[in-house]
Amino acid sequence: MADGEMIVRFDEVSFEHGHNKPILDEVSFPVRRGMKITLMGQNGAGKSTIFQLITGALKPDHGSINVQRDLTIATAKQVIPRDYLALTVREFFERCFPKKVYDIDPRIDAVLDVVNLKAPHDRIVKSFSGGQQARLLLASALIQDPDLLLLDEPTNNLDKAGIAHLTDFLKKYQKTVIVISHDAEFLNAFTDGVLYLDIFTRKVEQYVGNYFDVAAQIAVRMEKENSKNARLAKEAQENKERANFFANKGGKLRLVAKRMREKAEALEEAQVDVRREDKTIRPFVIPFQEGLVGEILNITSFSTMKGGKPVLHKAKISMKKNTHLLLAGPNGIGKSTLLEALASGHAKGEHIAEGVRVGYYRQDFSTLNFEDSVYESLMFVMQKKEEEVLRSVAAGFLITADLMRTKIGSLSEGQKGLVAFARLVLTKPGLLILDEPTNHMNFRHLPVIAKALDAYQGAMILVSHVPEFVKQIRIDEMLDLER
Repeated sequence: MADGEMIVRFDEVSFEHGHNKPILDEVSFPVRRGMKITLMGQNGAGKSTIFQLITGALKPDHGSINVQRDLTIATAKQVIPRDYLALTVREFFERCFPKKVYDIDPRIDAVLDVVNLKAPHDRIVKSFSGGQQARLLLASALIQDPDLLLLDEPTNNLDKAGIAHLTDFLKKYQKTVIVISHDAEFLNAFTDGVLYLDIFTRKVEQYVGNYFDVAAQIAVRMEKENSKNARLAKEAQENKERANFFANKGGKLRLVAKRMREKAEALEEAQVDVRREDKTIRPFVIPFQEGLVGEILNITSFSTMKGGKPVLHKAKISMKKNTHLLLAGPNGIGKSTLLEALASGHAKGEHIAEGVRVGYYRQDFSTLNFEDSVYESLMFVMQKKEEEVLRSVAAGFLITADLMRTKIGSLSEGQKGLVAFARLVLTKPGLLILDEPTNHMNFRHLPVIAKALDAYQGAMILVSHVPEFVKQIRIDEMLDLER
């Protein structure tokens, strides 16, 4: 991708996740010092697996991964591990180092300043909002000052200010970075090149430039491949027709016919597999719970966080059928906490009408039982257990037959999101609560999701920090918690 010292190299690496689940097939690519690289691919293609192979957490089945001697690597994961949530901030950062660090407190202060987060060192990690936890994840990698920084969906849960802060940091960062993200605008601000993991061929394609450059290069390549195949197919058909003509003449002409058939076969073999684009989920509808009339949700008060303390506010919000509410405010003000309280039905100042089914999409997917198979998770929410309906809905969200037997905890974050949306369709809710539904999602799916939410006929409360996504959805009322 560029001149510079090679610090990581994949040489014909193949890898399978478990039995009969191939991820990589003889993949080769270099990573050079100082590069800012984007790693892209469809949900479940294996992007996070490549990170684990680089760090040595996973080993290839075939081929070799060469990492420069003494290269330091740090990863900012998509989500904080569940067993880290009960730690204090200090304990969380201490886990980043193999040995005790005696000047840990000033280091924490310095790195929290970089990610624009103020936090007492004795505060418990789980008390932070999703956006604040995203900042902690980034800080946990930066505090190690690595030669190679691996960022897995770093913009998830970040508000506009947080994304701007991260973008500015990456522009100025002097070391090597590989970023997994579906946020094209974010990537275009700093990317030198793209490694594209193709879920169909299980190969990694290398491109120079940002995402828009890559999209243009892929379109040109596909056009050339289609043109070549059309020309070869036409020539092969002409040879077949001539072969049939000469074969009927008999005698020596049969030998000519044989050669023409062989040529036609060679032309057909010369046709290339045209690069297939990522599949997009099918258009879908989230059915509204039948029989509901009148008020679905009433809110007379709610709490926000200010200076680490809850502040009570009075409100007068009445939500009926076909009412869409956008909940806005910066990271840490209490949006997710409020949604969780509303979804539970136990929030003070809130009343959900009797019999209303709530469809709740959580950004951390904690509404899913990670020990359930995908099939069990989908069947659990169905009022009427119909397997044919279940499988039809699942297929629309790219949930294949082999994924049905997979445990939720073994899925990629993007696949968990698709399962969560399939559950909403099967739940048929009267009240829909969505907390950052664009997180982890392939950008190709977002217009389809936005259209489904726009058309939802029940009461809906949405939190999203992605303006382009929100613009595609009808919003009847906005509650800005900051104001």
